[in-house]
This record gives sequence, C-alpha cells and structure tokens, in this order.
Amino acid sequence: MFYHAHNGSVRVGNSEMDYISFGNGNKNLIMLPGLGDGLSTVKGMALAFSIMYRIYAKEFTVYVFSRKNHLQEGYSTREMAKDHAEAMTVLGISKADVLGISQGGMIAQYLAIDYPHLVSKLILAVTSAKPNEMIKKEVGGWIEMARQGNYKDLMIDTAEKSYSERYLKKYRRIYPLIGRIGKPKSFKRFLIQAASCVSHNAYMELDKIVCPTLVIGGDCDKIVGAAAAFSIAEKISQSELFVYNGLGHAAYEEAKDFKERVLDFLTGMGRRK
Repeated sequence: MFYHAHNGSVRVGNSEMDYISFGNGNKNLIMLPGLGDGLSTVKGMALAFSIMYRIYAKEFTVYVFSRKNHLQEGYSTREMAKDHAEAMTVLGISKADVLGISQGGMIAQYLAIDYPHLVSKLILAVTSAKPNEMIKKEVGGWIEMARQGNYKDLMIDTAEKSYSERYLKKYRRIYPLIGRIGKPKSFKRFLIQAASCVSHNAYMELDKIVCPTLVIGGDCDKIVGAAAAFSIAEKISQSELFVYNGLGHAAYEEAKDFKERVLDFLTGMGRRK
C-alpha cells in the first residue's frame, strides 16, 4: 500500500487502541492528535495520513495513536500517556520522536515526563501545560454542546476558534453541510477527553523533560491562548520556541512550513526563521 500504510489496533489494558502506521524510515515518529479524536479515531485513516504527512515517510516509520476505545470516567492525560507507553512497548517501539498537537501535546508532556527513556525528541504544538480561563471557557462550551448532542454547533464553533479569518472565508461555505455526516453515535468519548483537557496540569513538572523540545504556538490562538507556548518553553531547559504570527490553534494545518519545520528539528537541519 502507499507508503506502506497500515491500519491496526493494539491491546492496552482492558481495551483496544486504534493506530495507523506508514513510512519505512529507520527512526520512529509518534503523532498524537488533538481532541477531535474524541469524535472519531484514526481507524481506517492510514492511507489519508500517509499522503498528508508523506514528508516524514522517508526518514521515519510513523505511528499515529488514538486514545483507547473504551474510556473510563475521569480518564486523565497522564493515564493516556501511560496507555501510549504501553502501546509502544507492545508494538516493540523502544524509542521514538513524539509530535503532540493540542490535547496530544498534553499527553506528550506526560509521556516525556514519566517515560523519558521512550522519547528522543519532542514537539509540542498549539498546546498548554496548565488550565487557564480561555481553555475553561472554550472547552467548557464544547462540553455543553456535546451534552446536548449539538454536533453542528460544536464543529462550527471549533472551526471559528481554530482557523484564521482568511481560511474561514472558504471553510464557511460548507457550514450548511456540517452536522449531516460524521456525527458520533455517542458523545461520551468526547466528553471524557474534553474534561481531561480542562483538568490537565503538568506545568510544575515540565522541568523533568530532558529531551530536546520544539514548542510551536500561534499568536492568535483562541483556545489555549497565545501565552501558553511561551510558558511551556520557559520551563523546559532544552527547548526552542517558534510562534506563528497571524495564526491560531490550527497553525499546524494552515502554516505551509509546519511539516518542514518539524522535520528540520527532528533531523537536525537547523532552525527555520
């Protein structure tokens, strides 16, 4: 299959965890997606991801992990990190570079804190290390929409808070179609993951992260706030920081050089300006 794309699942505790893999590089790269995983896992998405992130396929064997399929109430980002560490062990991944985006970045923080032997390099993109009023307000609003089963407004509000106005001018054309497809049978998974975002607080332990770390933010982030990236970088000794001007929470999608910037950091090609 294209770029050796593979859809799989791995047993973690009392549940299965969906994952995809692609690429044939000698090094491992693990990608941990954001809160959208609470609505739909990566199951069946191997080909799409292999094309979207093909820039990594030559240097790396890439794994994208969802959270496990059955989540218990109160499931924390630290427990999620524990499960990802277990999944790595089961799959024979002894060490990897880790890219965590949004909630995935919260999980990646604990993966590097609690299991430093598993993480070579770390990228924390558009994420936060501790709760703030913006996270409580925005994610709290999504929680209420999910409780009401209001999928359309949840998706529209997520887009409005994530993307730049330039992008939204094109994206708003499909708003009438949102809500007709993709709605999950249950919002329970999303609600549990959203609650873990609001309660996530690894800030006082960030100094335990000893691997080289790239922190990426957007100065217009309306979900975790523009200051979140700065506060993370200040606490990690081996970190470098890059903030996109004019972009927000979806900088990892909108910035044309995001993937190249990550690859440069991972391969030691030097900083992009």
